[in-house]
Amino acid sequence: MIAAMGAWFCGLFGGDHRLNNVLSGFVVGIISLPLSMAFAIASGVSPEAGLYTAIVAGMCVSLFGGSPVQIAGPTGAFVPLLAGICENFGPQGLGMATLLAGIILIAMGLARVGGLLKYIPKHVIVGFTAGIGVSLFVGQWHHFCGNYGGSIRPNLPTTVLGLLSLAIFLWVPRIPLIKHLQAPLLVLVVAGGICSAFPMATVATVGTSFGEISSSLPRPAIPGTMHWKFLLQLSGPAFAIAVLCAVESLLSAVVADDMAGTKHRSNRELIGQGIGNLLSPLFGGIAATGAIARTAANVRAGATSPLSGVVCALTLLAILMFCAPLAQFIPLASLAAILLVVARRMVNFSYFFRLLRRNQWARAVVLLITCAFTVSCGLVVALQVGVLLSAIMRRRRKTNPFPGTGERQVPKAKRQSMAPHPSSAG
Repeated sequence: MIAAMGAWFCGLFGGDHRLNNVLSGFVVGIISLPLSMAFAIASGVSPEAGLYTAIVAGMCVSLFGGSPVQIAGPTGAFVPLLAGICENFGPQGLGMATLLAGIILIAMGLARVGGLLKYIPKHVIVGFTAGIGVSLFVGQWHHFCGNYGGSIRPNLPTTVLGLLSLAIFLWVPRIPLIKHLQAPLLVLVVAGGICSAFPMATVATVGTSFGEISSSLPRPAIPGTMHWKFLLQLSGPAFAIAVLCAVESLLSAVVADDMAGTKHRSNRELIGQGIGNLLSPLFGGIAATGAIARTAANVRAGATSPLSGVVCALTLLAILMFCAPLAQFIPLASLAAILLVVARRMVNFSYFFRLLRRNQWARAVVLLITCAFTVSCGLVVALQVGVLLSAIMRRRRKTNPFPGTGERQVPKAKRQSMAPHPSSAG
């Protein structure tokens, strides 16, 4: 228990920190509830799989990771990747790919690869994150509008519930009297209450789509077959999950360091993420990584130690045990509304326009190309293309620092120092 032991020896489990960490863990647990269910459904699995992931992987990352305030669980960055794996190999194949990704992440941490990931350029990261956001945004419209079965006409009750959920999610934080309420939870309570009081046959809910949610964790079991041919087919998807998990978790750890004044350990974080992804599919979960928004909320709530992550996981476990039957009334349109906002926030328009204002056109083009490859070809190909183009651009800038000329020029100050003195002219 690397992170937990380090925090214990630093006194972060003492009385001065205990209350703040318990309260922050409870708050983040409430925030994680709708997000975990929404990301699981968008990935092609049942909503309880997202809760299992947030409980098991979140607990493991908090105890074994390299950041004291990291919150792990299902994230929007995984949705297009996991949905594709689930479509091609089924839920069991997704579970086995996640298990293999956990092994790869542990190997990456032991090989001390964590320090190398910081060399991925920021515009490449922003590009593939934007591509993931675009894919997620497009993939949620059929849930938001209720146009299932290839129909192009939206279902009116479903669309109204989606718009109501979107309005609650966006406007509650702006209303002074109720801005401290958790908007995602309020969305579930209001929309679920409406569907419970006024059942509508045309509105898809968690209950009508997935049945009743179990109120306990399943017994641990290997999610699929261990045949070597099947594992070989899953090696590529597993590597993609591991790379995305490594990048997202270390980005989240950097954000936490900037906010909380801490210093994470990259390789330990990879090992913690590997343990979480190794155990999550054994309990019916999916892939997990460090969640930037939830980690930031954890820090803002006063978290200073892994105790907050443990309390977050225990909060979700308590909700699963005592409130699972109520989840059947939650409409899928409300979860889609939450994901639409998450997808929009993944597209960093301000960074792109900042590049344009600074005349950094090459980086802006690489960002767009990375985004396009993420949508069309997947994460691994997009990262390879983005890093390769960035390396070519950097090499060209070093050999020709003055674009538009065919040869290396001497700076003006140096030319003046090299010029002959006027008095020596014949």
